[in-house]
Amino acid sequence: MLKNLRFFWFAVCAAAILAAYLRSADSTIHSDVPHFQTSDRCEVCHNSLSTRAGEDTSFGLAWRPTMMANSARDPYWQAAVRREVMDHAESRAAIEDECSICHMPMARFEARLAGHEGTVFSHLRFRPDDAGDGLAADSVSCALCHQIAKEKLGTRESFVGGFVIGSPNAQGHRLAFGPHAPSAGHITIMRSSTGGFIPAESTHLSESEVCATCHTLITHSLGPDGKAIGEFPEQVPYQEWLHSAYRTGRSCQSCHMPEVEEEVAITSLLGVPRPRVSRHTFPGGNFFMQGILNRNRAELNPISLPDELTSAVLRTKAHLQTEAARISIEKLGQKSGRLEAEITVENLAGHKLPTAYPSRRVWIHLTVMDRTSRTLFESGAVNSQGAIAGNDNDADAARFEPHYSEIRDADQVQIYESVMSDSSGNVTTGLLHAIRYLKDNRVLPRGFDKRTADADIAVMGEALTDEDFSGGSDRLRYSIALGNAPGPFRVEVELCYQPIGYRWAMNLKHYDAEEPSRFVRYYEAASSASSAVLARAQAESR
Repeated sequence: MLKNLRFFWFAVCAAAILAAYLRSADSTIHSDVPHFQTSDRCEVCHNSLSTRAGEDTSFGLAWRPTMMANSARDPYWQAAVRREVMDHAESRAAIEDECSICHMPMARFEARLAGHEGTVFSHLRFRPDDAGDGLAADSVSCALCHQIAKEKLGTRESFVGGFVIGSPNAQGHRLAFGPHAPSAGHITIMRSSTGGFIPAESTHLSESEVCATCHTLITHSLGPDGKAIGEFPEQVPYQEWLHSAYRTGRSCQSCHMPEVEEEVAITSLLGVPRPRVSRHTFPGGNFFMQGILNRNRAELNPISLPDELTSAVLRTKAHLQTEAARISIEKLGQKSGRLEAEITVENLAGHKLPTAYPSRRVWIHLTVMDRTSRTLFESGAVNSQGAIAGNDNDADAARFEPHYSEIRDADQVQIYESVMSDSSGNVTTGLLHAIRYLKDNRVLPRGFDKRTADADIAVMGEALTDEDFSGGSDRLRYSIALGNAPGPFRVEVELCYQPIGYRWAMNLKHYDAEEPSRFVRYYEAASSASSAVLARAQAESR
């Protein structure tokens, strides 16, 4: 039976190859080759791949549950765009155009070619009979990334979605760049199956500068009249990486597209084992949104299956728990009726921790228990609504928790985050209101010198003068009154993380529109799953 199945599959493959050759008799593809194809055209040949031990390495299946594949469906992004449009109604067209650059890049590219601006809300139903919606729904897809050319990479002009889509070659074919040299058979098959795309060898897609095109976002701060009053570094992980020790040893792709340990095929037709093949799993930090997409799939319509998204959540958390950070109790003792503990947080990533979108936060949850397991002290507990006990900002949108070098009271919490200010100096979660950071004490990557950092990646607030806050780590002291409690004392410490902080979700409640209301509903239903523990440590003092 197995032999017959193998023969059948060989026959199918052979027929496909023959058909491709026959269809390619006229090898000239003219300028009517579409700029993009949706991912289903690529998955035909780039799925059904595995290692010798059976690990699935299929590109399409790995990509489908990622935030790259679901960037257009991201309900928080949709809600945030609606908020900005409601706050700055006079700038609606410009806001939708800029916000579609990296979340709906193919649809936006086609819109600009047609002479008008990109839109967001006209695409959100993702109707299958609308070609524009098909490109929007495919989010950050194969035909987008693999057509990014070398031109302008790493320059300011390339940021905020300023990537260059390569022009057709002399024969009119569109080039799909990749790190491996294609055979004549691969070229013929791809050209036929995609309507004019051909694979082309180039190493530039393995460089961090490609990722920087969409993951460096400098937004324009808007005044009351809708006019730009400044620029704001919304997301700059690439610049953080450039200012770290990682710039000479590890690229973005080395962490976020980890390589398969053995040689594997990259196509199911004419598959030849290749070295250093990158997985397309794109592990990042947004496990919470992957869970929301899965729980609300009837409304958000993700293309991945439920178990694929479930696995993606687990994979994202595993990545965070092994690659993001360490926490340790360096010193623990008693002095003058107080328990003295020294906690060190280490950043293992090649950028700040957390990085990118400013809704993200990392904090220390520390608990002290006596001999009877009674809790004497607790700082940084998170409740079922996703709020952190003692955090000024969760309690009051106008305030925020400072950076600490020492914590003595339970209502003090060490939160590593960025806090934005509007032009009046008020705390805000509105990106286009933001003019500067009031606080940025996100843990620095190894090799990062806060004294020489450019303004876009500068440390802000008390962390700037904290000598124990430096490249690679932060050291923090806890001093806790013991009273008459019996020892020994056990200290448990966790480093916790939220992709979307409580205040960033709750501030959307003020906006009476479908997208913000829907996201708040999603958040409140899943808030108990909004955070994850990155690292733990414990110790005992006698």
